[in-house]
Amino acid sequence: MSAQEDILCRHYHTQTNGQKRGKKNMSFILSSRSLSKLEGVHESLVNIVKEALQVSKVDFGVICGTRTKSEQAELVKKGASKTMNSRHLPQESTGKSHAVDLMAYIGSRASWELNLYDDIADAMRVGAVIEGVDVTWGGAWHKTLNDWDGSAHDLMNEYIDLRRSQGRKPFIDGPHFQLEVN
Repeated sequence: MSAQEDILCRHYHTQTNGQKRGKKNMSFILSSRSLSKLEGVHESLVNIVKEALQVSKVDFGVICGTRTKSEQAELVKKGASKTMNSRHLPQESTGKSHAVDLMAYIGSRASWELNLYDDIADAMRVGAVIEGVDVTWGGAWHKTLNDWDGSAHDLMNEYIDLRRSQGRKPFIDGPHFQLEVN
């Protein structure tokens, strides 16, 4: 069994006496506001977000999809973003944004607790495998979710250790997910 098939089996199906029992979470749905934030986002990433919400242990919504250059410039000026080459900007190759920022919810309360984003990243990994597209998480910039066999939490810790071993400060952006396509 390949690593990607194993991901799907562990996160999507549980074997019980030869019967498959789905683990889809049918109680979480994207709000109309979240769906509007996905307008202008690459179709593969939209599909990944929708699939991830169905398997996620944590409810989430979309807080950012496509940005204009002036919006991005303002975020860079305020220090809320590091680059003017953001994947939130429409990409030349597709004319679409290749990034989303997600917000975790506990009930109706928005939360920035990083451990919730680990769980969302695990769900986004399932969506990325299903869609067949590589996705990088802002909690671990050094490799794609698809290229990792463990939990997103462990992937983030590997990234932090790598950056520290290089004498560099890790940049953790837990809500951010981006496609690795041209």
